[in-house]
Amino acid sequence: MIKIEENVNLKPYNTFGIDVRARYFCQISIEEQLDKLLSSEIYKNERHLILGGGSNILFTKDFDGLIVKVDLKGIQQQDETEDTIDIQAKSGEVWHNLVLYSVQNGLGGIENLSLIPGTVGAAPIQNIGAYGVEIKEVLKKVEAINLSTGDRKSFSNAECMFGYRESIFKHDVKENYFISSVTLTATTKNHLLNTGYGAIQDTLKAMHVTVPTIKTISDAVIHIRKTKLPDPTIIGNAGSFFKNPTIPISHFERLQKTHSEIPGYPSVNQLVKVPAGWLIEQCGWKGKRIGNIGVHAQQALVLVNYGNGNGNEIFQLAKNILSSVKEKFDISLTPEVNII
Repeated sequence: MIKIEENVNLKPYNTFGIDVRARYFCQISIEEQLDKLLSSEIYKNERHLILGGGSNILFTKDFDGLIVKVDLKGIQQQDETEDTIDIQAKSGEVWHNLVLYSVQNGLGGIENLSLIPGTVGAAPIQNIGAYGVEIKEVLKKVEAINLSTGDRKSFSNAECMFGYRESIFKHDVKENYFISSVTLTATTKNHLLNTGYGAIQDTLKAMHVTVPTIKTISDAVIHIRKTKLPDPTIIGNAGSFFKNPTIPISHFERLQKTHSEIPGYPSVNQLVKVPAGWLIEQCGWKGKRIGNIGVHAQQALVLVNYGNGNGNEIFQLAKNILSSVKEKFDISLTPEVNII
């Protein structure tokens, strides 16, 4: 049985806290409900949008169509080897809950991805990453349902075509599939701990940790994120609004002549990754407030809604930031957030 509601307020379903409405709304808690939905007249005749945790989306207006909220739940262990085990998580699980499950069970691989907002199903779409780790490094497969035929398909790691905050689900098969579960391969021993980021090293030192574990790394990341990033339950936001851009080495060297302190990190294909937050801060946006919206005071990558802002106001702020960074540095930023 599938229940489709009408004229539903989406404010509780997006972390920006934007007060918009959906013409139709339904929640999928078992796969059979999706099968029923795909054969319904409303689904066939209306525009539709799959919604996970709503932590990577900006609504600029009411949604004149059907919102399909992912609510599949469940985590189970599979296929254990001598030093690894697979973890299958349903797509509606909160990502951070999966990280906590892994850490509590002594399973390594995603501890650096602690406290990233959103659901498990959205993680491979974005190829989420933080503090030197991306989900592509541990992902084994993605189970998905074709929204046109209802057929089930398993995408291997290679078939996901991962890139920096990119995957096949954002391009070739965008909006064609409903992700039902994600399977990761975790380590049970001999964990490859990643403490390369200075912020993690400094935090572990402050915690008096001399021999890091997956638990202490997770705790350190949680502390860092809570310190630097606003809690969306208190201040509406969608985390990092922009991707970190990559530019040719020649462009970076030109910028060094006028901005000697510009940070840059080697990337692939003779490119340099430049922190978008630094660029935005240099343009004077960090901490700037315009009415009910603004740029977070601790992290310039994060645009915030202080309570009554609307999506168009935030979108306009983003466009103004894009223009100023382009003008000052000749660098084009790309939004990480899905703008509807």
